[in-house]
Amino acid sequence: KTKVATKKRLKAASDALHGFLDRLRNFRVLDPACGSGNFLYLSLLALKDIEHRANIEAEALGLQRQTPLVGPEAVLGIEINAYAAELARVTVWIGEIQWMLNHGYSLSRNPILKPLDNIEQRDAILNENGTEPEWPSADAIVGNPPFLGDKRMRSELGDEYVDKLRGLYDGRISGGTDLVTYWFEKARAQIDENKARVAGLVATNSIRQQRNRLVVERILASQSLFNAWDDERWINEGADVRVSLLCFGKQDVGSPKVLNGVPVDEIYSDLTSSSGGRVDVTRATSLPENSGHSFFGLSLAGAFDIPGDLARSWLSLPNPNGRPNKEVLRPICNGNDVLKEHKDRWVIDFGPTMEESEASLYEAPFEYVLANIKPKRLENRERIRREKWWRLGRPRPELRKALEGLDRYIATVETSRHRVFVWLPSSVAPEHKLVVFPHEDDVTFGILSSRFHIIWAIASGGNLGVGNDPVYSTTKCFLTFPFPEGFILGGKDFPRNSEKAWAIAHASSELIDLRENWLRPQEWVNRVPEIVPGYPDRLIPKEGREADLKKRTLTNLYSGRPTWLDNAHRQLDEAVAAAYGWPADLSDNDVLARLLELNLSRP
Repeated sequence: KTKVATKKRLKAASDALHGFLDRLRNFRVLDPACGSGNFLYLSLLALKDIEHRANIEAEALGLQRQTPLVGPEAVLGIEINAYAAELARVTVWIGEIQWMLNHGYSLSRNPILKPLDNIEQRDAILNENGTEPEWPSADAIVGNPPFLGDKRMRSELGDEYVDKLRGLYDGRISGGTDLVTYWFEKARAQIDENKARVAGLVATNSIRQQRNRLVVERILASQSLFNAWDDERWINEGADVRVSLLCFGKQDVGSPKVLNGVPVDEIYSDLTSSSGGRVDVTRATSLPENSGHSFFGLSLAGAFDIPGDLARSWLSLPNPNGRPNKEVLRPICNGNDVLKEHKDRWVIDFGPTMEESEASLYEAPFEYVLANIKPKRLENRERIRREKWWRLGRPRPELRKALEGLDRYIATVETSRHRVFVWLPSSVAPEHKLVVFPHEDDVTFGILSSRFHIIWAIASGGNLGVGNDPVYSTTKCFLTFPFPEGFILGGKDFPRNSEKAWAIAHASSELIDLRENWLRPQEWVNRVPEIVPGYPDRLIPKEGREADLKKRTLTNLYSGRPTWLDNAHRQLDEAVAAAYGWPADLSDNDVLARLLELNLSRP
């Protein structure tokens, strides 16, 4: 009986082994952007190692070791570059040969390298005829698809290709997303159609930002993220970038999930988690009352910015139309001017509607644009920029209208280590990396500068770049932000004279005065009236104070965070908390939870 039982157990074990090995030998891994085959190489070695381990452990239990049969046919690839595709085939075969030799197996010599048709040379996301390519079925999809932002897509792939691509995926991927999102959408579809089980892909870390993460939200509608790294340094072919890694597929409810190596209950589309009571701010919706109260600055799309001395030399020149050049010249400010060293730059701005014949009557500025900007603009891929070469790339007429009648406006730098808000005179043009809020009251400035808004903005906006700096997305950071009841921007009852509003305005004004005194102390700076009345004074360092003044930047101030700055912000936070009717010492998570609840309660 014992022998019979043993024989049955061995038979069952042998059947289990053969069943496992059969499944393993039929397992397929697809890299739909395989390049020279690194991911396929590692996938093949991993499968062969699993097969080898199973054989060793089976042999230790008294079962007969099987000949390794997992081979290059287990990995599938798609690569648009013919040279890279051929290199991937060679890489996979070399991996197979090395593994076999390292584990004591002989090789077939007739020939050693055989054709490998399962690595295809073609476009993975768009056929030449404009249709969507089919991907082969596989158990797992892996890879590092190309990262290419909205603007670079057109410059590197061409308008025709980009227009076809976006038209094909319209409704599935929003316009302006990074090129990498198309591989995520295709992988999602493969899994939903049961042509794959799971996927693990590398993405730019901007996948967490509002525009790109829509593709992740689409994945989460039918699948789950079960393993992810939100932000990792990635060095590849000399490029040093920040990436996110996402593993997704259809999993049973309750299956374990891991974020950054730590078990969590859920992974959200912005690659945060419910761990530690984390609030899912991606659920927030846009609030109608905030619409029309934030804009990006002017996009130049050409060397329209000029040294201040050159601009001033043109101000006194006469024109054929009898009008002054100050109508098309004004100071301009970008992110570096706000946060670091202010450069004396002006912009030639013919507005959003001025025609060439009218612009030419401002003789010196126009001739400069004609000689220095027109030749390059005629090569621009965007038709409007070629045809209207004398105008800024995006002159933002809606922003101009919103700023009419204002003496000043609020601005913040789109991507910045510290989320800081500043006042700029309305006579100064904001460049495109500035986010502009067309309000001149201290109450709005104070609410935006409070920890309540800054915590919300950091949680909603994501991070970008090698420095992994927070990004201010107007769609996710501002349009979703609920101002206190009665302080709603679009409402008629904005309480400019209420006690709570006065407290915010007073604290806001005090913060600005203290910052200004630190940044530009009167003992170190000469203020020289600008040649154009109404334009901001020129700030000239006093003799011997040039080096000292260069260190007085907002970046350095907020990096050092002196006690007086903390106190000023604490006073402001207390005033804003009172407007919400909340304690001032709420934890960050409590702030997010209350703001989300307020957002979702708004009609």
